[in-house]
Amino acid sequence: MINTAIIGCGMSARTFHLPLIAANPAYRLTALVSSRAQPDLAIPRYADTATMLAESNAELVIITAPNSAHYELAAECLAAGRHVVLEKPMVNTFAEGQALIRLAAENRRLLSVFHNRRWDSDYLTLKQLLADGVLGDPRLLISRWDRYRPQVRDRWRENPGAGAGIWYDLGAHLLDQALTLFGMPQAVTGNCRALRPGSPTVDYAHVQLHYPDFEAVLHTSPYSCTPVARFRVEGDRSNFVKFGLDVQEAQLKAGMSPRDAAYGLEDAAQFGTLYAPDGSARTVPPVRGDFAAFYRNVAAALRGEAPLAVTARDALRGIYLTELAQQSSDAGKRLAVDVAAV
Repeated sequence: MINTAIIGCGMSARTFHLPLIAANPAYRLTALVSSRAQPDLAIPRYADTATMLAESNAELVIITAPNSAHYELAAECLAAGRHVVLEKPMVNTFAEGQALIRLAAENRRLLSVFHNRRWDSDYLTLKQLLADGVLGDPRLLISRWDRYRPQVRDRWRENPGAGAGIWYDLGAHLLDQALTLFGMPQAVTGNCRALRPGSPTVDYAHVQLHYPDFEAVLHTSPYSCTPVARFRVEGDRSNFVKFGLDVQEAQLKAGMSPRDAAYGLEDAAQFGTLYAPDGSARTVPPVRGDFAAFYRNVAAALRGEAPLAVTARDALRGIYLTELAQQSSDAGKRLAVDVAAV
C-alpha cells in the first residue's frame, strides 16, 4: 500500500481527495497536515509540513493548500524524497512550474496535478465522439463553466494574492480539457477581469485559443443563472451540445462513495445531443464519469505499471497559457504562443 499524507483539509480535500483515496485499496492515509483539529478523521494530524515529513511514513503527499502555497510545499516535499500530487492549478507561475519539474527529476519523484476533470462524463463523451469521427473535423469549441455568484465572498480564492481569482480556479479545468483534446494553440486572446462591484480579483474570463483551422472559446461568468451549454462543439459533419455539469462533485458532496453502482452516472435528462445538418437530432448516451481513475493511474505509475496520465509537463502548459491569457487581457491584444518554450 502507498502510505499517503494530505496537506490541507478544506473543500477540495474533503470533497474529492479523501473520498477517492478511501475508496482505493492501493492507498493508506497515514498523515494529515492541518492547523485545525479534525475530530471526524482518524488520521494522525500534524500542525506543519516539516514535522509531518520528519515523523510520518508518507511516501506520497497530496497538497490541497491554497494556491499561493503550492510551490513552496511541493518543493519541500520533493526535496524530502516524497512523491507529490498537487491540487490544480499546479503553481502560480511558469517559472515555479519549471523549477518543480527540475526538482522532481533530480529526486526521481513522481509529480502530478489533480486535473480530475479529464474524467468528467461530458468530457469523456466528447472525446469519444471526436475519436470516432462523428463530428468530422472540429472547427469550434465553446466550453463554458458559469455560476451565479453576484456577491463577493471573503475567502482566499476571491481575495488578492497569488493564484486567486476564477481564471486560476475554473480556468485551470477549461484549459486542461481543451489542451488535452486539441494541443497547444498558436495564439491566445484573453479578457480576464473583475465584473462584480468591489471584486479585488478576476471573476470573469473569456479566452480564445487560436489554432490554424479551429477556435476554442473558454468562458466563465459570475452572473449566469440561465441554462447555458457546458459544451458546444461544431464540426463539419455535426454538432454536439451538452447542458449541465458532471454529476460526480454533487454525488461526492452528498456522501456517495466512488464504489457506488450509481456513481458517475447521469440521468437521461442530462444526456448531450448530436445535431446533423439535415435537422435531425439524437441524444448521446454518455461515457461514465470516473474521477477515481486519477488515483488508480497514480498508483499504477508508482508501481511502474503505467505511464502517468497527468504529467507535470501537461500542467505546465496550462500555467503558461493561464499567464499568457492574463497578459493578453492586460495588453488588450492577441498574443502568440511560444510553443518551443513549453
